[in-house]
Amino acid sequence: MTTSDAQAAAQWELCKLVDELDLRITAHVRERVARIGLTPAQATALRELTGPMTMSELAGRMSCEPSNATVVIDKLESQQLIERRPHPSDRRAKQLSLTPEGAECREKLLRILREEPPLASLTEQEQGALQDLLRRALSRH
Repeated sequence: MTTSDAQAAAQWELCKLVDELDLRITAHVRERVARIGLTPAQATALRELTGPMTMSELAGRMSCEPSNATVVIDKLESQQLIERRPHPSDRRAKQLSLTPEGAECREKLLRILREEPPLASLTEQEQGALQDLLRRALSRH
């Protein structure tokens, strides 16, 4: 096996490991959020809604298009977990905020996501190193 073949094999193995970790994290989230009657997308919206923000801001934090976030927000609003309010400085925009029930649900969500996390076998230092490496790989400094 040549050096370039060995490098290609190592990169492929790394990609497979990252993919497997993604699958485990996704399964962890899916199983946990189902306990409280949420979809993974709804859980992401609640987790990312750390304060009042616009739909565009939330969609950016959810890594999706605003039109996709709207479907999720509509459902959370119908469950009375999120409310839309007039934006204080932009008459064209609405601001999203958690309702008191939404804040409670968000706290419960954060609590259950911490149960048996997929990276629990890594120390805090190792998790930090992995986070740094992934940010570099994704060019996010």
